Amino acid sequence: MNAGRRFSPLEFILWTRRTIYKIFILSLIPTLFYFLGVKFIALPWQPITILGTAVAFIVGFKNNASYARLWEARQIYGAIINDSRSFAYTIKDALKNQNKDINSIFYRHFAWLTAMRFQLRESRTWENMEQKANKEYLLKYDIPERISTLENELKPLLTNEEYTYILQKKNKATQLAALQSNHLAKLYNEGFLNDFQWSLLQQSLMKFTDNQGKAERIKNFPYPRNFGSITTYLLFLFVLSVPFGLLNEFDKLGHNTIIEGYSVWLNLPFSMILTWVFITLDTVGESSMNPFEGSANDVPITQISRTIEIDMRDMLNEENLPLPITPKNNIVL
Repeated sequence: MNAGRRFSPLEFILWTRRTIYKIFILSLIPTLFYFLGVKFIALPWQPITILGTAVAFIVGFKNNASYARLWEARQIYGAIINDSRSFAYTIKDALKNQNKDINSIFYRHFAWLTAMRFQLRESRTWENMEQKANKEYLLKYDIPERISTLENELKPLLTNEEYTYILQKKNKATQLAALQSNHLAKLYNEGFLNDFQWSLLQQSLMKFTDNQGKAERIKNFPYPRNFGSITTYLLFLFVLSVPFGLLNEFDKLGHNTIIEGYSVWLNLPFSMILTWVFITLDTVGESSMNPFEGSANDVPITQISRTIEIDMRDMLNEENLPLPITPKNNIVL
């Protein structure tokens, strides 16, 4: 997540400079040939305008879907914050002086948050972090889940028995939630929780499981490839056509003026600007499509998890609280 006021124009230019190089060459070639007298390469602008309208609609649709996925992911983690706090004070008040059990449940919840963020940061084939522009921008910030390992993060949060058990499991977050449920059932059977308290805490675990499933759905189900593919193909045709469709118009612009014969060169900057706008809009949508991949536009699940941990450790009256995660070059994950 960008925690600054905005991405600067320079950041956008650097991020898309490879695209700028390509559209410069694409715009230069037809302009040069037209200037040298190869007039037949010019295309009528009307069908290109219709194509551009279709591209604008489908890119807009893609960006709306992209924002919806991003915002849903943020809502999921917003719910996890609230549910974690209510779960924590309900546990603390219900168990009263059972400090060992309280600590165990709290730390297991930290482990659940940790396991889930590591699972959500795993790469998928349709994600964009391996693109050159994104890998280059990654030098400006850190992905915590790539610096540390899940094994190291879980070690101080679980007992040796639980740690060994969890590392053998495929979906570690799910199994940690199951351990929480078993622990609560044990406390209920031993009389430390009454019917209402046990039911309330089980509902909290169900909310955590529900939100985990929602996050996994976004992570494991990409933006439909049919919509993504047709957007790419139509955008390619439009970008390819624009420099040819504006040749006659800019050539006419110079008639009976001092730039007659040279006004066609205006095709170069204006074609570049027009195609850059469409390509960048599509790129912006694509960069927000997968809100857990580790990009600069991700939902800051690591920061949120740390905030929850700080709040819950504070309820335990711990003194050495972990430090909040702060932005690096305005980017925080």
